[in-house]
Amino acid sequence: MTTDPIADFLTRIRNASAAGLKMVEIPGSNTKRAMTQILFDQGYILNYKFEDDDKQGIIKIALKYNISTRVPAITKLQRISKPGLRKYAGSDELPRVLNGLGIAIVSTSKGVITDKEARKLNVGGEVLCYVY
Repeated sequence: MTTDPIADFLTRIRNASAAGLKMVEIPGSNTKRAMTQILFDQGYILNYKFEDDDKQGIIKIALKYNISTRVPAITKLQRISKPGLRKYAGSDELPRVLNGLGIAIVSTSKGVITDKEARKLNVGGEVLCYVY
């Protein structure tokens, strides 16, 4: 049992891409599933699969690399809101990651969405992480 499952999710992806692995397995949860869907929709991962077991389930993620240089598509994953210090932002205060080139994943009342979607929906929430 980890105290911060989202940080564990990000660290597993970060470590697997640094090691050059093609696939990473992560214990599942609804928030992690939503974050995986966002990473896939934004083009940061190649594919994913949700497998059910008797417990919480497993998320299998196929990591994406540049074919010629073997550089990972995800250069940085940074946890922002932590269990000891939560970071919230209103719809007008949502951060722009790398001036719009990266994304911030935000947990809102409308679900877990990107910062761009949150601006469109005019909702704020807890800033979970930055991806670029």
